[in-house]
Amino acid sequence: MDTDRFLPLLIGLMLAAWTLAAAWTIVLARTRQKRAEMQLRSARRLARMVEESPALPLLVRSDGRIEASPRLAHWLGLDGVPQYLSELDGGDRGLPEDKLAELAEAVRRTQKSAAPFRMAVTPRNSGRSLALRGHLADPQVSPGGAALVWVFDFSESEGELSRLREEAARARGDFTALVSLIEAAPMPMWFRRKDGQLQLVNHAYVAAVGAENADDVVARGIELIETVDGQSASEVARQASRQEAPIERVVSTTIDGQRRAMRVSDLPLGEDGIAGYAVDIEDMEELSRSLRAFREAQRAMLDQLSAGVAQFDMQRRLVFANQPFQRLFSLSAKTMQDPPAFERLLDAARDAGRVPEVRDFPAWRREKAAWFSASETREEAWTLPDGAHLRIVAQPVPDGGLMLILEDRTEQLRLSAMRDTLLRTRTATIDSLFESIAVFAPDGRMQIWNRRFASTWGLESEFLDTHPHIEHLLKTIAKRLTRPAEVEKVGDVVRAATLDRTEKGGRIMLADGRILEFAGVPLPDGNGLLAVLDITDSQKAEDALRESNAALLEADAIKTRFLASMSYELRTPLTSIGGFAELLDAGVGGQLDESGREYVAAILSSVAQLGEHIESLLDLSQSEAGMLPLRKESLEVMPFLREVAEERVSRLEKTGLAIDLRGDSLLRPLEADRKRLARAVGSLLDNAIAASPAGARILLQATKRKGGGLDIRIQDKGEGMDSRSLARALEGMKVSADGKSVERRQGLGLPLARQLVEAHGGTLTIQSEPGQGTLALIELP
Repeated sequence: MDTDRFLPLLIGLMLAAWTLAAAWTIVLARTRQKRAEMQLRSARRLARMVEESPALPLLVRSDGRIEASPRLAHWLGLDGVPQYLSELDGGDRGLPEDKLAELAEAVRRTQKSAAPFRMAVTPRNSGRSLALRGHLADPQVSPGGAALVWVFDFSESEGELSRLREEAARARGDFTALVSLIEAAPMPMWFRRKDGQLQLVNHAYVAAVGAENADDVVARGIELIETVDGQSASEVARQASRQEAPIERVVSTTIDGQRRAMRVSDLPLGEDGIAGYAVDIEDMEELSRSLRAFREAQRAMLDQLSAGVAQFDMQRRLVFANQPFQRLFSLSAKTMQDPPAFERLLDAARDAGRVPEVRDFPAWRREKAAWFSASETREEAWTLPDGAHLRIVAQPVPDGGLMLILEDRTEQLRLSAMRDTLLRTRTATIDSLFESIAVFAPDGRMQIWNRRFASTWGLESEFLDTHPHIEHLLKTIAKRLTRPAEVEKVGDVVRAATLDRTEKGGRIMLADGRILEFAGVPLPDGNGLLAVLDITDSQKAEDALRESNAALLEADAIKTRFLASMSYELRTPLTSIGGFAELLDAGVGGQLDESGREYVAAILSSVAQLGEHIESLLDLSQSEAGMLPLRKESLEVMPFLREVAEERVSRLEKTGLAIDLRGDSLLRPLEADRKRLARAVGSLLDNAIAASPAGARILLQATKRKGGGLDIRIQDKGEGMDSRSLARALEGMKVSADGKSVERRQGLGLPLARQLVEAHGGTLTIQSEPGQGTLALIELP
């Protein structure tokens, strides 16, 4: 019952299910039909696209059969598509035999190894160019391991490709040649990117910067050009790129350890970058500097010449004129600021009276302007209105200019006239000389002689007028000599003066007893002068003087022996008298009364005074004879002077005088003979004491002299002396009491002091004026 109730329901459900299934089936069938139609249309469209595409497929099966479009057969020049690959060679059409074999081998290799291949073929008797690209076909296309070859027709682009290939090959060749040229270029060259960084450099650049290779230069960014005025080489390159204009500059850089001048160019190449190169112009700069230095040196040298020099360029304008030229042509500084042309210069010279006076000046000026086109140097002599004589030399130069040289010959002509006068004067002078004169040329011939030469040697005027050779002359005068062989002395002197250019002399005796002295002197003109002097009288006088000198030497020897004898003869009795007087004073001979002791004391005083005079006399005599012995020792100056002053204390007290002793500090010791220097200073001090009035002060001062040395000053305030009295005092003389005669002074004072000071290498100077006192200055080394 229940089953019957649910049965219709089940049947309805089943019918509904069948209805739904049928509807789904219908919908699915329609969908599949639409898809199939779409796929069919797509396949047709794809097939048509394949037919219309520039690439056609060729399917080659494993058994060699092929499938292709009839269009491919048309490309190959065949009537239809063959069944097998080997049939693509149609004799006079299709693929060539070698290309077909290559294609078959490529297809076989692809079918076995799935390796793709490419090749290009040209069918027989066809202008088409076909490109083949083969690979293993997809299993959905052909599951049997077939090869699918795509054929492309690039006939239309083949010509263009060929042309492009040729152009590319030519461009590659040109680029290779250009790169090789740049690499082999002797100048550094480089290429920069847009940002200024180096990208390429050549071998010369690498060698210039001392790098290992170009890659090292680029990697390290080594710049050839140094930073100049705060701008580096890359900054200058970027500036050229911004300005889109080349920048050229001349800078100095260091290459191989040397500073070289380089002309650097930076060339912008648009967006590609910046090219650059550097040309070494150091040699050109050096030549330019040398040329400028040469021009300046030449013009400086021309300024030093006495001749006037002017240079004109090819436009006939004055470019340089030295100072003599400006002076000779009367050119002012204003004129030289705007140098005139040649014709204007002649006009200005005519106005200044510096050209000759001519009748037709324009024609004369045109004649001088033709110097510029002359083929050789022209020379003229101009006589100016003021009487000046000019020598003009016009020398054309290769650049079309002219060099004009002016020489003022006025003075030369005047000197030539003076020379003629001097020659006549010389002849008259030589003839009037006391000596015998003869001038010989280097070839030995006599050129000039005076009358005395002929008379001295006894020669005839006719013989000398032949200008004899020295050998012939010697043979003639040999006959007049005491010893004819000595005539060679004269010949040697002449040859030494003319050939050896040395002075030489000699003496010779003539047969008549005359003595001739001759000498040869080389003259500036290459000749030799023979001077002969008759010294017969002077030789006799010389002999007499020689005899007198021998007598004087003998007298001097006698004087020396006399001084030695007198020293002994005077000292010995004086010493004996002094000794006996001292014995008497000591009471050896008995006691003496008061008067006896006074006599003995007077004797001792006289002995001491006489001994002092004898010492002074001997010192003076020995000093004048140059025989004064000195025993030098080191003396302290101030103690020495104090001792000399203290020896005269008693005398100073009697006369009421005082000595003012002064001295510089740190006086160096003096090397001198104490006894004799004390005698000299004491003698001067005694004279000062004798000349000073009572109560006066005498100055005794020692000072150091600049440059070394010692000065001793002795100054009094006495009556003084005039120059004549001072001269007599220095000679040991004085005016007599009656004033009418001169007599010897008592003592030797000043002469002895001067001799003793000079014996020490010093000098004694006496300065005195009447009423002003006397100053004695001793200067010791």
